[in-house]
Amino acid sequence: MANILLTGGRAPATLDLARSFHAQGHTVFLAESLAGSLTAASNAIRATFIVPPPRQQPAAFVQALAEIIRQQRIALLIPTCEEIFFVAMGREKLAALCTVFTEPIEQLRLLHDKWTFIQTARAMGLAVPETQRIETEADLRSAFARWPRLVLKPVYSRFASRTLILPPLSTTFASLCASPTSPWVAQEYLTGQPICTYSVAHAGRLTAHTAYRSDFTAGQGATIHFQHAEHSASLAWVKRFVEAFGFTGQIAFDFIEEPGAGRTVWAIECNPRATSGIHLLAPAPHFPDAFFDPKMACLFPPAQPTPMLGAAMLLYGLPAALKKQSLSRWWQAFRSGQDVIFRREDARPAFAQWRSLLHFVALGWRHKITPLEASTLDIEWNGEI
Repeated sequence: MANILLTGGRAPATLDLARSFHAQGHTVFLAESLAGSLTAASNAIRATFIVPPPRQQPAAFVQALAEIIRQQRIALLIPTCEEIFFVAMGREKLAALCTVFTEPIEQLRLLHDKWTFIQTARAMGLAVPETQRIETEADLRSAFARWPRLVLKPVYSRFASRTLILPPLSTTFASLCASPTSPWVAQEYLTGQPICTYSVAHAGRLTAHTAYRSDFTAGQGATIHFQHAEHSASLAWVKRFVEAFGFTGQIAFDFIEEPGAGRTVWAIECNPRATSGIHLLAPAPHFPDAFFDPKMACLFPPAQPTPMLGAAMLLYGLPAALKKQSLSRWWQAFRSGQDVIFRREDARPAFAQWRSLLHFVALGWRHKITPLEASTLDIEWNGEI
């Protein structure tokens, strides 16, 4: 059994990952810049280390991780949230001490940047929507002339928090502040069913994979209710991309599946890190092996109750259901779902999540942003060198 160091303890996905490694007998440590994080409350964690905020102090963050790795004899470092980009910046230093489960920053940049991801996938011959880079007002006018129905988003963003879907031309010019140093992308609006995937890969080969539909979300982007879907088209797309890229790490994609007989899947963006798809795979006893064994057969989710983020279903899913007059559908999903945070044998995270939520609400109020955006204020990376 190995000593594992996880970062990004504020995320429910990290909590599930910690529990999975712990259940298999590994010793799990946590490094977080947020005191009192969700995962830190779990009895799956041997010890938690508060580290400098990676966005504000990247060098000190990497140095703190190096010291933890040495002191605790860490064998495997797995970053989970957007601090992965700062881990990747220090990858050479950290990889001299243990296995670091991420690509270098140069590779991650290609995938995190929504413009370069589209170009990378298109060069591989994979289906992606028509996309235009937006840096000036002239670019924006050109995009609206090209597509009467479009989607706009910054090249660096998360949770779809700033995504504009079918925006009117009249108000977009006043609200969108694109520039060469802060570019956006415009994409042709595609109708169809959203599909999300999450995978673990070693040198271009999948060792774990799931696909799920995004029926209930926090805001426009983050899925909060999960049900595995046997989806061969998105699996084939992911396999081709990961193999061509030679990717190692955790990787997730958002797709739109067009209606009709052909049912082409179009990849609209990539997250080269952990996402909530982990909740579907974590109950599998051999899920931790996907991080260690590059030759194992690709693991798919076991049959299980439908996982959900119970608090988010109440705070986000219920108001949305009331607004859309789909309360019975929400109730059926909520009643049949199993909260991924509460466990009878590990109950403290269920209480810690409310403390974390209040922290992000207060932080968002101070910075005039949403709690969801506040949750990444000290870890997000927007392409800065």
